Amino acid sequence: MTAQLQVSRRGGREARRTIRTAPKIDMLPTLKRGLPVVEPMDVEQVERIHEASLAILEEVGVVFRDPIAIEDWKKAGADVRADDRVHLDRGLVMELIKTIPPTVEYFARNPAKNVELGGDKSIFVPMTGAPYMRDLDDVRRGPTIADLGTFHKLAHMMPALHSSAHHIVEPMDIVVAHRHLHITYSSMKHSDKIFMGMTTSPKNAEDVLDMCEILFGEGFLEKHAVTTGNCNGNSPLVWDQVMLGGMRAFCRRNQPVLCSPFVLGGANTPASTAAAVAQLNAEALSALAYTQVVRKGCPAIYGHYLSTVSMQSGAPMAGTPEISLMNFMIGQMARRYNVPWRTSNLLGGAKVFDAQAGYESAMTMMAVLMSGANYIWHSAGWNEAGMHCSIAKFVVDAEVCSMGYRMAQGIQWDDFDEALAAVRDVGPGGHYFGHPHTQANFEKAFFIPKLFDNNSIEQWYADGSKDIKQRALDHARHLLAEYQEPKVDVAKDEELRAYIDRRSREIPAVDALNEEY
Repeated sequence: MTAQLQVSRRGGREARRTIRTAPKIDMLPTLKRGLPVVEPMDVEQVERIHEASLAILEEVGVVFRDPIAIEDWKKAGADVRADDRVHLDRGLVMELIKTIPPTVEYFARNPAKNVELGGDKSIFVPMTGAPYMRDLDDVRRGPTIADLGTFHKLAHMMPALHSSAHHIVEPMDIVVAHRHLHITYSSMKHSDKIFMGMTTSPKNAEDVLDMCEILFGEGFLEKHAVTTGNCNGNSPLVWDQVMLGGMRAFCRRNQPVLCSPFVLGGANTPASTAAAVAQLNAEALSALAYTQVVRKGCPAIYGHYLSTVSMQSGAPMAGTPEISLMNFMIGQMARRYNVPWRTSNLLGGAKVFDAQAGYESAMTMMAVLMSGANYIWHSAGWNEAGMHCSIAKFVVDAEVCSMGYRMAQGIQWDDFDEALAAVRDVGPGGHYFGHPHTQANFEKAFFIPKLFDNNSIEQWYADGSKDIKQRALDHARHLLAEYQEPKVDVAKDEELRAYIDRRSREIPAVDALNEEY
């Protein structure tokens, strides 16, 4: 063999390897689920939960710690007692719920990345809210705004993630009062996917929506969903002023809001799976109904955060059987009301990216996909009960979402006849490696993970004996090296920066939420 031919073949191998390992950042479209959902409750049991929830709303009531919400409920005909406890008639609740749209279409900065949710359509969204991170050296530390940008870049490049979320990690180098401005700008700047909006105070929510108006154009939000707010309830049976004010800001601008009771099973709910769901359902219904008091017909999403609590330590637990059962049940309740719903995905309580983290996350994801959830939040990075976001786990979780996406699509029949013809061609004792059908379909027939090692142990040794954490960190560095910013229109970028500068001057630079300026 000539030296020239050796170089040519080596170069060909290297070229093919480069193509195989090059980042594929084309976002997967909205997941259209093709598998049947798991529904452990029969019709009678669904109605039992429904009736129990309505009884809670009528007889126990829900506290709305907000004078504006109390006046709104009085005008709507609710029974308000003891200043802030609202008793809701079941007829009133159900009439309000009927006006929530069953589906939501989201519009991204890049129209090719528009998505839908509701019915059999779902999207994956990264985790948010971590006060710590594990970085590219797997060191646990406080994050900065640059670190948040790193996560937004990774979210942009992950095919199965449909959103850049918002504060995946808390940027501790920016004062609390100004964080929402920089978090929102990072979400917009580093990715052209949809993103989430901060609801940390009503004023903050208004700022975020003003920035959305700049990015998408005046009047666009009135008829188009571009962002999502999240409002957590204080279980049991309380909605506070900060969350309700943020909810109103989003509803008035016709933007979807997640109405999310925060469930710690056994601590702020009864120590019973079915009764916990009945309480959660009552809380969610009360908030969903209120969105329609604020603006009839505005989009809203049945939300929740689910965890059970260790009776030994009081710590929240992830991946437990009861969480899966509750997800199945909540899916049935949301379909009973014909509203889209949100759940949490790939949760872990482990302190490092280890086997516990993997098992907990896998247990959660399977239940989430089989429950028929629409807005699948916390889909990448969550560990230590949400206290940190791990870069290694983030990229592996994103690949696991791609695997889940493929599974949830269900069985593909498009090439069934052609594949059967290959059986006749190959016959007994043959193999399919060289058959034209295999050559044409091998890349799409079976999912080939990048980060899971399936080589022989000899090859694994030759490649450096790397575990999945090291492979994930190497992959993250590779992705970040290849990242190309999807530039915002220059004029809009200047306007966004000017808005941030103005609001930063107007809002005192303090480590407290902006509720006045």
